[in-house]
Amino acid sequence: MTSAGTSPGVARKAATLAKRVAAGEPSLGRARRVGRMLRELTATHPDAHCELDFRTPLELAVATILSAQSTDKGVNLVTPALFARYPTAVAYAQAERPELEEMIHSTGFFRNKASSLIGLGAAVVERHGGELPHTLDELVKLPGIGRKTANVILGNAFDIPGITVDTHFGRLVRRWGWTTEEDPVKVEHAVGELVPKRDWTMTSHRVIFHGRRVCHARKPACGACSLAAECPSYGEGPTDPVQAAKLVKGPSREFLLAHVGLADDGASASPADTPAGLDAATATPAAVERDVP
Repeated sequence: MTSAGTSPGVARKAATLAKRVAAGEPSLGRARRVGRMLRELTATHPDAHCELDFRTPLELAVATILSAQSTDKGVNLVTPALFARYPTAVAYAQAERPELEEMIHSTGFFRNKASSLIGLGAAVVERHGGELPHTLDELVKLPGIGRKTANVILGNAFDIPGITVDTHFGRLVRRWGWTTEEDPVKVEHAVGELVPKRDWTMTSHRVIFHGRRVCHARKPACGACSLAAECPSYGEGPTDPVQAAKLVKGPSREFLLAHVGLADDGASASPADTPAGLDAATATPAAVERDVP
Protein backbone atom coordinates (compact mmCIF):
# COMPACT_ATOMS: atom_id res chain seq x y z
CA MET A 1 0.00 0.00 0.00
CA THR A 2 2.58 2.52 -1.06
CA SER A 3 0.91 4.05 -4.11
CA ALA A 4 -1.76 6.73 -4.17
CA GLY A 5 -5.35 5.54 -4.19
CA THR A 6 -6.06 6.58 -7.77
CA SER A 7 -5.35 3.57 -9.99
CA PRO A 8 -8.20 1.53 -11.51
CA GLY A 9 -6.98 -1.48 -9.53
CA VAL A 10 -7.22 0.36 -6.23
CA ALA A 11 -10.66 1.72 -7.12
CA ARG A 12 -11.94 -1.74 -8.08
CA LYS A 13 -10.57 -3.33 -4.92
CA ALA A 14 -12.08 -0.62 -2.74
CA ALA A 15 -15.45 -0.95 -4.48
CA THR A 16 -15.44 -4.72 -4.00
CA LEU A 17 -14.52 -4.25 -0.35
CA ALA A 18 -17.33 -1.73 0.15
CA LYS A 19 -19.87 -4.27 -1.12
CA ARG A 20 -18.42 -6.98 1.12
CA VAL A 21 -18.54 -4.74 4.19
CA ALA A 22 -22.11 -3.65 3.41
CA ALA A 23 -23.15 -7.27 3.07
CA GLY A 24 -21.46 -8.25 6.34
CA GLU A 25 -17.71 -8.76 6.18
CA PRO A 26 -16.63 -12.10 7.67
CA SER A 27 -14.85 -11.70 11.01
CA LEU A 28 -11.67 -13.38 9.79
CA GLY A 29 -11.50 -11.20 6.69
CA ARG A 30 -12.01 -8.06 8.75
CA ALA A 31 -9.33 -9.10 11.23
CA ARG A 32 -6.82 -9.69 8.43
CA ARG A 33 -7.69 -6.39 6.78
CA VAL A 34 -7.29 -4.54 10.08
CA GLY A 35 -3.90 -6.20 10.51
CA ARG A 36 -2.77 -4.93 7.11
CA MET A 37 -4.02 -1.44 7.90
CA LEU A 38 -2.23 -1.45 11.26
CA ARG A 39 1.05 -2.32 9.57
CA GLU A 40 0.55 0.50 7.09
CA LEU A 41 -0.32 2.99 9.82
CA THR A 42 2.89 2.00 11.60
CA ALA A 43 4.84 2.73 8.42
CA THR A 44 3.13 6.04 7.63
CA HIS A 45 3.03 7.48 11.15
CA PRO A 46 6.31 6.48 12.82
CA ASP A 47 6.18 9.81 14.67
CA ALA A 48 2.81 9.11 16.34
CA HIS A 49 2.83 10.03 20.02
CA CYS A 50 0.95 11.90 22.71
CA GLU A 51 1.26 15.55 21.68
CA LEU A 52 0.65 16.93 25.17
CA ASP A 53 3.81 17.81 27.10
CA PHE A 54 4.10 16.24 30.57
CA ARG A 55 6.61 14.75 33.00
CA THR A 56 4.36 13.05 35.56
CA PRO A 57 0.98 11.26 35.51
CA LEU A 58 -0.61 14.22 37.32
CA GLU A 59 0.73 16.63 34.71
CA LEU A 60 -0.75 14.51 31.93
CA ALA A 61 -4.10 14.38 33.72
CA VAL A 62 -4.10 18.17 34.01
CA ALA A 63 -3.02 18.69 30.40
CA THR A 64 -5.68 16.29 29.11
CA ILE A 65 -8.40 18.07 31.07
CA LEU A 66 -7.24 21.39 29.59
CA SER A 67 -7.22 19.95 26.05
CA ALA A 68 -11.03 19.77 25.82
CA GLN A 69 -12.06 22.28 23.11
CA SER A 70 -8.46 23.42 22.78
CA THR A 71 -5.43 22.45 20.75
CA ASP A 72 -2.54 20.44 22.14
CA LYS A 73 -0.27 23.27 21.01
CA GLY A 74 -2.32 25.78 22.95
CA VAL A 75 -2.28 23.64 26.08
CA ASN A 76 1.49 23.18 25.81
CA LEU A 77 1.92 26.95 25.87
CA VAL A 78 0.05 27.17 29.17
CA THR A 79 1.32 24.15 31.10
CA PRO A 80 4.99 25.06 31.80
CA ALA A 81 3.98 27.97 34.06
CA LEU A 82 0.99 26.04 35.40
CA PHE A 83 3.05 22.99 36.35
CA ALA A 84 5.65 25.19 38.03
CA ARG A 85 2.97 26.97 40.06
CA TYR A 86 1.04 23.79 40.94
CA PRO A 87 3.52 20.89 41.14
CA THR A 88 1.39 18.58 43.31
CA ALA A 89 -2.19 17.48 43.88
CA VAL A 90 -2.15 19.43 47.15
CA ALA A 91 -1.26 22.59 45.24
CA TYR A 92 -4.30 22.20 42.97
CA ALA A 93 -6.54 21.40 45.93
CA GLN A 94 -5.42 24.62 47.65
CA ALA A 95 -5.36 26.78 44.51
CA GLU A 96 -6.94 30.22 44.55
CA ARG A 97 -9.61 30.04 41.87
CA PRO A 98 -9.05 33.51 40.32
CA GLU A 99 -5.33 32.85 39.85
CA LEU A 100 -5.89 29.37 38.43
CA GLU A 101 -8.58 30.61 36.06
CA GLU A 102 -6.31 33.36 34.81
CA MET A 103 -3.49 30.89 34.10
CA ILE A 104 -5.71 28.54 32.04
CA HIS A 105 -7.99 31.19 30.52
CA SER A 106 -6.65 30.77 26.97
CA THR A 107 -7.62 27.07 26.82
CA GLY A 108 -11.34 27.91 26.94
CA PHE A 109 -14.07 26.87 29.39
CA PHE A 110 -11.63 27.98 32.07
CA ARG A 111 -14.19 28.11 34.89
CA ASN A 112 -15.29 24.51 34.41
CA LYS A 113 -11.71 23.41 33.95
CA ALA A 114 -10.60 25.21 37.10
CA SER A 115 -13.35 23.43 39.05
CA SER A 116 -12.16 20.10 37.65
CA LEU A 117 -8.52 20.78 38.53
CA ILE A 118 -9.29 21.90 42.07
CA GLY A 119 -11.61 18.93 42.53
CA LEU A 120 -9.05 16.58 41.02
CA GLY A 121 -6.36 17.76 43.41
CA ALA A 122 -8.62 17.39 46.44
CA ALA A 123 -9.80 13.92 45.43
CA VAL A 124 -6.29 12.65 44.72
CA VAL A 125 -5.12 13.91 48.12
CA GLU A 126 -8.11 12.57 50.04
CA ARG A 127 -8.47 9.20 48.31
CA HIS A 128 -5.00 8.36 47.05
CA GLY A 129 -2.48 10.08 49.31
CA GLY A 130 -1.56 12.66 46.70
CA GLU A 131 -0.57 10.15 43.99
CA LEU A 132 -2.65 9.71 40.84
CA PRO A 133 -4.07 6.16 40.73
CA HIS A 134 -3.27 3.86 37.81
CA THR A 135 -6.44 1.84 37.27
CA LEU A 136 -9.32 2.71 34.98
CA ASP A 137 -11.93 2.23 37.71
CA GLU A 138 -10.16 4.62 40.08
CA LEU A 139 -9.32 7.23 37.46
CA VAL A 140 -12.85 7.64 36.12
CA LYS A 141 -14.10 8.41 39.63
CA LEU A 142 -11.94 11.54 39.77
CA PRO A 143 -13.32 14.99 38.83
CA GLY A 144 -12.71 15.92 35.19
CA ILE A 145 -11.61 12.43 34.16
CA GLY A 146 -13.83 10.31 31.93
CA ARG A 147 -12.98 7.06 30.24
CA LYS A 148 -11.23 8.71 27.29
CA THR A 149 -8.97 10.80 29.52
CA ALA A 150 -8.30 7.79 31.75
CA ASN A 151 -7.09 5.75 28.78
CA VAL A 152 -4.80 8.60 27.71
CA ILE A 153 -3.27 8.63 31.20
CA LEU A 154 -2.96 4.86 31.46
CA GLY A 155 -1.35 4.42 28.07
CA ASN A 156 1.04 7.36 28.13
CA ALA A 157 1.91 7.89 31.79
CA PHE A 158 1.71 4.35 33.15
CA ASP A 159 2.42 2.27 30.02
CA ILE A 160 -0.82 0.36 30.56
CA PRO A 161 -2.48 -0.30 27.16
CA GLY A 162 -5.58 1.75 26.51
CA ILE A 163 -7.65 2.77 23.47
CA THR A 164 -8.46 6.47 23.27
CA VAL A 165 -11.70 7.05 21.37
CA ASP A 166 -11.69 10.72 20.43
CA THR A 167 -13.56 12.31 17.52
CA HIS A 168 -10.91 11.33 14.96
CA PHE A 169 -10.58 7.74 16.20
CA GLY A 170 -14.32 7.01 16.26
CA ARG A 171 -14.88 8.57 12.85
CA LEU A 172 -12.05 6.67 11.18
CA VAL A 173 -12.76 3.19 12.55
CA ARG A 174 -16.39 3.51 11.44
CA ARG A 175 -15.34 4.87 8.03
CA TRP A 176 -12.94 1.95 7.67
CA GLY A 177 -15.59 -0.60 8.58
CA TRP A 178 -13.84 -1.80 11.72
CA THR A 179 -17.08 -1.27 13.64
CA THR A 180 -20.49 0.34 13.23
CA GLU A 181 -20.77 1.29 16.91
CA GLU A 182 -21.31 4.94 17.80
CA ASP A 183 -20.96 4.82 21.57
CA PRO A 184 -17.30 5.46 22.51
CA VAL A 185 -17.18 2.64 25.06
CA LYS A 186 -18.60 0.15 22.54
CA VAL A 187 -16.14 1.41 19.93
CA GLU A 188 -13.31 0.89 22.40
CA HIS A 189 -14.35 -2.70 23.08
CA ALA A 190 -14.96 -3.53 19.41
CA VAL A 191 -11.55 -2.24 18.33
CA GLY A 192 -9.93 -3.90 21.33
CA GLU A 193 -11.03 -7.25 19.94
CA LEU A 194 -9.34 -6.53 16.60
CA VAL A 195 -6.06 -5.05 17.85
CA PRO A 196 -3.54 -6.86 20.06
CA LYS A 197 -3.66 -5.39 23.56
CA ARG A 198 0.03 -4.50 23.48
CA ASP A 199 -0.69 -2.19 20.52
CA TRP A 200 -3.75 -0.38 21.90
CA THR A 201 -2.00 2.85 22.92
CA MET A 202 0.08 3.26 19.77
CA THR A 203 -2.85 2.30 17.54
CA SER A 204 -4.82 5.13 19.13
CA HIS A 205 -2.04 7.60 18.34
CA ARG A 206 -1.61 6.38 14.76
CA VAL A 207 -5.31 6.45 13.94
CA ILE A 208 -5.63 9.93 15.45
CA PHE A 209 -2.59 11.15 13.51
CA HIS A 210 -4.09 9.76 10.29
CA GLY A 211 -7.39 11.49 11.02
CA ARG A 212 -5.72 14.83 11.61
CA ARG A 213 -3.40 14.63 8.62
CA VAL A 214 -5.11 12.61 5.88
CA CYS A 215 -8.58 11.22 6.60
CA HIS A 216 -10.57 14.39 7.38
CA ALA A 217 -14.29 14.39 8.12
CA ARG A 218 -15.80 15.95 4.98
CA LYS A 219 -12.87 15.83 2.59
CA PRO A 220 -10.62 12.85 3.22
CA ALA A 221 -7.56 12.82 0.98
CA CYS A 222 -8.52 9.53 -0.70
CA GLY A 223 -6.24 10.04 -3.70
CA ALA A 224 -3.22 10.51 -1.42
CA CYS A 225 -4.00 7.78 1.13
CA SER A 226 -1.97 4.59 1.36
CA LEU A 227 -4.96 2.83 2.97
CA ALA A 228 -7.22 3.41 -0.05
CA ALA A 229 -7.37 -0.20 -1.23
CA GLU A 230 -8.39 -1.37 2.26
CA CYS A 231 -11.01 1.33 2.81
CA PRO A 232 -14.70 0.65 2.07
CA SER A 233 -15.31 4.41 2.10
CA TYR A 234 -12.81 5.18 -0.66
CA GLY A 235 -14.17 7.98 -2.83
CA GLU A 236 -15.79 10.04 -0.07
CA GLY A 237 -13.03 12.54 -0.74
CA PRO A 238 -11.24 13.52 -3.96
CA THR A 239 -9.43 10.65 -5.66
CA ASP A 240 -7.50 12.93 -8.00
CA PRO A 241 -3.93 12.89 -6.60
CA VAL A 242 -3.32 16.62 -7.13
CA GLN A 243 -6.52 17.62 -5.35
CA ALA A 244 -6.06 15.04 -2.61
CA ALA A 245 -2.46 16.09 -1.98
CA LYS A 246 -3.66 19.59 -1.11
CA LEU A 247 -5.67 18.12 1.77
CA VAL A 248 -2.74 16.37 3.43
CA LYS A 249 -1.35 18.46 6.27
CA GLY A 250 0.89 18.44 9.29
CA PRO A 251 4.64 18.27 9.93
CA SER A 252 4.92 14.90 8.16
CA ARG A 253 3.12 16.09 5.00
CA GLU A 254 6.15 15.67 2.72
CA PHE A 255 6.81 12.17 4.06
CA LEU A 256 3.17 11.11 3.71
CA LEU A 257 2.99 12.31 0.11
CA ALA A 258 6.31 10.69 -0.81
CA HIS A 259 5.05 7.42 0.69
CA VAL A 260 2.28 7.31 -1.91
CA GLY A 261 4.49 8.54 -4.75
CA LEU A 262 3.36 12.17 -4.78
CA ALA A 263 5.44 15.33 -4.73
CA ASP A 264 4.92 18.03 -2.14
CA ASP A 265 4.11 21.25 -3.99
CA GLY A 266 3.85 23.16 -0.73
CA ALA A 267 0.10 23.74 -1.06
CA SER A 268 -2.04 22.68 1.88
CA ALA A 269 -5.77 23.27 2.05
CA SER A 270 -5.94 24.05 5.78
CA PRO A 271 -3.84 24.47 8.92
CA ALA A 272 -2.20 21.49 10.59
CA ASP A 273 -3.38 22.27 14.09
CA THR A 274 -7.07 22.79 14.88
CA PRO A 275 -8.99 22.60 18.15
CA ALA A 276 -9.73 19.11 19.44
CA GLY A 277 -13.46 19.69 19.14
CA LEU A 278 -13.21 20.88 15.54
CA ASP A 279 -12.47 18.81 12.50
CA ALA A 280 -9.26 19.84 10.77
CA ALA A 281 -10.74 19.73 7.27
CA THR A 282 -13.87 21.75 7.92
CA ALA A 283 -13.37 23.77 11.12
CA THR A 284 -16.92 22.84 12.13
CA PRO A 285 -17.99 21.30 15.44
CA ALA A 286 -17.50 17.54 15.53
CA ALA A 287 -19.16 15.02 17.82
CA VAL A 288 -16.64 14.14 20.50
CA GLU A 289 -16.68 12.49 23.90
CA ARG A 290 -15.57 15.23 26.25
CA ASP A 291 -14.75 15.00 29.93
CA VAL A 292 -14.76 18.79 30.39
CA PRO A 293 -16.83 20.84 30.51
